Amino acid sequence: MADKEESKQEKAREYDASQIQVLEGLEAVRKRPGMYIGTTSSQGLHHLVWEIVDNGIDEALAGFADAIHVTVHKDNSVTVVDNGRGIPVDTQKKTGKSALETVFTILHAGGKFGGGGYKVSGGLHGVGASVVNALSSELDVKVVRDGKRYYMDFAYGHVKTPMKVIDEGLPENIHGTTVHFQPDPDIFRETTTYDIKILTTRIRELAFLNKGLRITIRDERPDEPTEQSLMYEGGIRHYVEYLNKNKDVVFPEPIYVEGEEKGITVEVALQYTDDYHSNLLTFTNNIHTYEGGTHEEGFKRALTRIINDYARKHNLMKDNEDNLSGEDVREGLTAVVSVKHPDPQFEGQTKTKLGNSDARTATDHIFSERFSKFLLENPDEAKKIVDKGTLASKARVAAKRAREVTRKKSGLEISNLPGKLADNTSKDPEISELFIVEGDSAGGSAKQGRSRLTQAILPIRGKILNVEKASMDRILANEEIRSLFTAMGTGFGEDFDVSQANYHKLIIMTDADVDGAHIRTLLLTLIYRYMRPLLEAGYVYIAQPPLYQVRQGKMHRYIDSDEELKDFVGQLPPSPKPAIQRYKGLGEMDAEQLWETTMDPENRRLLRVDASDAMDSNDAFTTLMGDKVEPRREFIEKNAKYVENLDA
Repeated sequence: MADKEESKQEKAREYDASQIQVLEGLEAVRKRPGMYIGTTSSQGLHHLVWEIVDNGIDEALAGFADAIHVTVHKDNSVTVVDNGRGIPVDTQKKTGKSALETVFTILHAGGKFGGGGYKVSGGLHGVGASVVNALSSELDVKVVRDGKRYYMDFAYGHVKTPMKVIDEGLPENIHGTTVHFQPDPDIFRETTTYDIKILTTRIRELAFLNKGLRITIRDERPDEPTEQSLMYEGGIRHYVEYLNKNKDVVFPEPIYVEGEEKGITVEVALQYTDDYHSNLLTFTNNIHTYEGGTHEEGFKRALTRIINDYARKHNLMKDNEDNLSGEDVREGLTAVVSVKHPDPQFEGQTKTKLGNSDARTATDHIFSERFSKFLLENPDEAKKIVDKGTLASKARVAAKRAREVTRKKSGLEISNLPGKLADNTSKDPEISELFIVEGDSAGGSAKQGRSRLTQAILPIRGKILNVEKASMDRILANEEIRSLFTAMGTGFGEDFDVSQANYHKLIIMTDADVDGAHIRTLLLTLIYRYMRPLLEAGYVYIAQPPLYQVRQGKMHRYIDSDEELKDFVGQLPPSPKPAIQRYKGLGEMDAEQLWETTMDPENRRLLRVDASDAMDSNDAFTTLMGDKVEPRREFIEKNAKYVENLDA
């Protein structure tokens, strides 16, 4: 025991200043990249682009730029060009280096940190050009200002070529910054390939949020390079129109308000549709505040108050009627709230929730004043808004009884779900999985073949209600949907609490045919509209059952596609003749086969469903599941060529 204590004291003495590591310059970034860009996965790779683009956006917000051009080259390097003032090139007093070198080699150097360079700046992390430089195997920058073109390049964050003038005598009206960088594959080991869809979606969003700014994206990797130039003079008004392009709207033009209070600029655009759900997007300094925050609270508070005040004053509600709730007045609402704040404070789990109390006040004041004026000047539109809220209120009251049923303690008891939920024995949500299985026969096999400790089975019969076209009272009257809400234990809609989830894996397991795909889409629509935090938490998965089983003698193999089947059978010896079974449904598998191929964590393959791209997801669900036929027909005609195999 004494020896052990002596050894401990010896180790304590050895822990001295020599063991304290000091990382110089950008070495800290390369050592712990996740601290600066969140992750070195695909998300982090794309974040490099946004750090450079944000610098151009800042120039636009300050009134010095109106164009940004992003190019993805064949080698997956990226060039970002803006026509702003150009990064300063004179000597920075504190570092003794040029401002250009300082910006690209010193952490937290730039015009965003109280130096008077920018009143408002974007970018969630604000780590800027130096971090992009640190995480790139090569980066070069050209700056045009004061009639000269300056050049400098770097490797792994270190200066390679000191700043020099490469062109002189340029017109004074030509200015801007060009940054070209190659992400370091030693840092981004998962992938260094840019996804043009991710880039285009965010660039479109930035173009909507910054009216009058033209952002062009070019992809040079295909045989025929593609290019899109995006600019919206109407800003977020056009954003709302874009979100509603496949929906029936209550009035044709979005309502738009804009104002400034104590240095905080507030923009709101909104439009009502005949939908039963709302779509509210909020932003602060171009950052999508997924978790909402004070600006969202201010908008919601003002919207509810102003609509109720108008309805009372104009006798659109009876004296004995209760006020419309926030949920009532937001039914069918599509809205974008964008604030520009000089000193935003972010909080929440992912640092995407605005915490500034002055943003709540500014949003409330500005929106209230201008929205009240709109309602007074447009009585027809005002009446439509109140009428829609009143109908929603009546449906809410009708749904209340059904809602209470799902909340009763007895509703969670397995005895009240006869022939349905076969729960797992573990009460640890982290290891618990809920399989939603189509049909009784597949449900029976799943119940027999499952791991009872971790896997629960909820069979559903046929196609559930299409919630895209249904009010809440109809949704809660649907037994299959109610069973899912009850089993998950999270609630639904605005009352949803993901921390109460009984299962951290919700696995949709349907047949590999057209009907199975339709049921899967209906379930995903339900989850997206009323249980979206499950998607954002990464809890939703799609099972991947095989299409074929091939047997030859004692050998058997499961096959996932027609192409794989053709290749595999072609490699088999001529005899004996292989027996090929086509699984048209999960019910054709016995319990052992279903476990072995689709449910066993050691062998199965699951697709995680990601709803981070809310705009594209919203558009897809509206197109495929909404009332309008024409957008659906266009989608089918456009994508029919990709369908290789269709079960009649």
